This record gives sequence, structure tokens and C-alpha cells, in this order.
Amino acid sequence: MRICPFCGREIADNAAVCNWCHANLAGTVPQMGAPYTGPQGTNGLAIGSLICGIFFFIFPSALVAIILGHISRSQIRRSQGHQTGSGMALAGLILGYLGISFIPILIIAAIAIPNLLRAKMAANEASAVGALRTYNTAMLAYATQCPKNGYPQLAENLGMGGGDCEHANLVTGALGASNAVKNGYRFIYLAGEKNNDGVVEQYTIEADPLMKNTTGMMRYFFTDQTGIIRYSAVGAADANSTPIR
Repeated sequence: MRICPFCGREIADNAAVCNWCHANLAGTVPQMGAPYTGPQGTNGLAIGSLICGIFFFIFPSALVAIILGHISRSQIRRSQGHQTGSGMALAGLILGYLGISFIPILIIAAIAIPNLLRAKMAANEASAVGALRTYNTAMLAYATQCPKNGYPQLAENLGMGGGDCEHANLVTGALGASNAVKNGYRFIYLAGEKNNDGVVEQYTIEADPLMKNTTGMMRYFFTDQTGIIRYSAVGAADANSTPIR
């Protein structure tokens, strides 16, 4: 008896056609030995490779998919046609290697994204401080231009318009609005109480971040008629907060 090279079953030594799979045996090299007696049907490791490959984005599924894919394809070849699933194993291998190729990208992203967020946060903070300096300069100019009013009652009084005490043309864009928003900060202007002559002698401006992010919270800022800009990292800044040096 010999073994059919196509289906792995026992056939007669002189058979020209396999009586099991009906394969033409002409020109094939006789293979002697015991018939294949291992598992049949779809290879379980091939199924596992495909499943792990589908979830390659979950570590270490990609690596497992590659290992199972190679093992299952080897088992399928040795099964002499009794096991199937080579296509699933191949798909698992492809997905696994695809997942492995993403690892350097993920490492670079994990390093770069926090740095970009910190840089953006620092830029927003610098913009907020610059806006407060602009406000302080505009406040002094307004008080000089409108001595009967002192400091303006509203932030809108500094904005674009007729160049009078209602709209003094001292700031542009968003800064000339109530509760102005710019570069991730909201600016809140409050005029102080008028004195006996109806003149506003004090004011406060808060610059509060609009939202938190994964790298922490942007600082809060504060300024008033002294022109000193102060900050706080734990909550709204006020006249007792640390001054910027």
C-alpha cells in the first residue's frame, strides 16, 4: 500500500487514479507510509489567527495573529488536504503584520501629541497675557480720552466705532466685546464703583481658560488698574495671585 499525495489516504501500489479523491496519479512519486490521522476540517489556529488579526489594534493581538497564522499554515500543509483554513490564516497574518506596522506610528504619536498640546497651551497662555496687556494700555488711553468717565463701564466702550467714549477704537476684534473669547480664553471685564463725581477709578479683568485637556489645565490670569498681571494654576486668579515676572 502507498499514500495518495493529494488526499493522504491509502491506495493500491499500482493505482493510476486515487479511488478516494479520484486524482490522476500518473507521474507522481509514490509516497509510502501511514495515512494522515490528525484533526480534519477547519484548522482552529487559523480561526484564532483571523480573530486576533481583526482586533490587531488591541495589544498584543497582532503578535498573536502572526504566530497562530504561521503555525496554522504549517499544520494545514502537513495535513495533506485534510485541514482547511489557509485563507483565514493568511488573512490573520496580513492583519497581524499590519498591526505591527502601526506600533512605531503609535509610539511617535504618544510622544508628539502631548508635546503639541503643551505647545498649544503655552501659545494660548501667551496670547491671553498679551491681550491683558492690550486691555491695560487701552484702559489708560480711555481714561485719558474720557476723564469724566474714568475707566469704561463696559468692554464694548473700547471697541470699534465712532472714536468717542461709547466706542473709543482702542481695541480691535473680539477684545471689543463683552465676555470676549480669544485663543481658548474668556475675558471678563468688571468696572469698579463710581466715585462721588461719577468717575470709575478701578477695574478688573479675568482671563479664564475655556476648557481642560489631557495634559492639565491652562493657567488663569487677572489684572486690574495697577497694570500687574497675575496668574493661578488652581482656580480663578485675583489680586492676591502670583504676579507674572
